[in-house]
Amino acid sequence: MGTDKGLLKWEARTWARTSVDKMAILNIPVKLSVNNDQADEYAKVFSPGDLITDRKELPVKGPLAGVLSAHLQYPNEDIFLLGCDMLLMDPVILQELKNLSITCPAYDAWLYTNDGEPEPLCSIIKSAALKKIINMHESGQLKKHSMKFMLEHIHIFTLPLREDQKKYFRNFNTHAELNGL
Repeated sequence: MGTDKGLLKWEARTWARTSVDKMAILNIPVKLSVNNDQADEYAKVFSPGDLITDRKELPVKGPLAGVLSAHLQYPNEDIFLLGCDMLLMDPVILQELKNLSITCPAYDAWLYTNDGEPEPLCSIIKSAALKKIINMHESGQLKKHSMKFMLEHIHIFTLPLREDQKKYFRNFNTHAELNGL
């Protein structure tokens, strides 16, 4: 995109605000994960208390850095992830995932799959599973720093997306992809 997607505007709101508003419908606390370079700009738009900045001591990048940093700040809380570039996400999908985590509690994480591929940026991950990943990192066993690699090491419940649901998982990475919205 050439710029921070979370601060781009769509329908008069930032992408991050759009995600926050969708998550707030679930009546759960919502925090934003940002990297150190983003923190000052996000603090101009959101309350600093709603921001979780990536931990400098974690030599991990990308979404996994955000997830693990959030876990370290809230070690007893499960984490519900929603990427800010999923502009079309329907809160009904999010509620369905939340309900699955309640009705099928024997798992470490719950997420959708799209044509067999996991959609980790719309998922719920238990705090115990994140503790396991932190332990893997500390013992040198976390060989890849990706969400998909992390998911391979925990017990996940996957729900295949129906064809009519796939549009909600569309993410936007270029300005051209936004045309027609």
